[in-house]
Amino acid sequence: MSNLYQVDYESPIGVMEVVGTEQGILSVLFTEREEVLHQPQPDTPQVLNDCLQELDEYFKGERMDFTVPYFSEGTEFQGKVWSALTTVGYAETASYRDIAVKVGSEKAVRAVGNANSKNKLTIIVPCHRVIGTNGKLTGYAGTLTRKEWLLKHEQATRSKNTL
Repeated sequence: MSNLYQVDYESPIGVMEVVGTEQGILSVLFTEREEVLHQPQPDTPQVLNDCLQELDEYFKGERMDFTVPYFSEGTEFQGKVWSALTTVGYAETASYRDIAVKVGSEKAVRAVGNANSKNKLTIIVPCHRVIGTNGKLTGYAGTLTRKEWLLKHEQATRSKNTL
């Protein structure tokens, strides 16, 4: 089994905890801590340092796609949902129903929501881009305030970069 490493990233909307191995990222989650506890160390794998760099670029409005390798553990259905989430473009949104249709289970809207809530790769696998069928922001493990911030950040970045 590979060693697990942890580093924190101080985003504009809270401290994020990044966990991974030498091969890839396992989770990127918001914490409720106000301070960074886990700084990169000399033995921190390059993939975690790369993830910190990509998160920094994302929050500065310089990155729209993530390239760090990552791994997700879940059921086959969850894997399909998480894969579908990566097809929702930067600064775009999709409804839970849209994702259900994309994974071939049109009536599994609640199951999509449940799988979405189990996503441990916040921002990298962009679950914040999924909204209710009525266009309202619903459910986000990182809080609706952060979800709204992320969507506005992406829209502002896209607008700035298309001028």
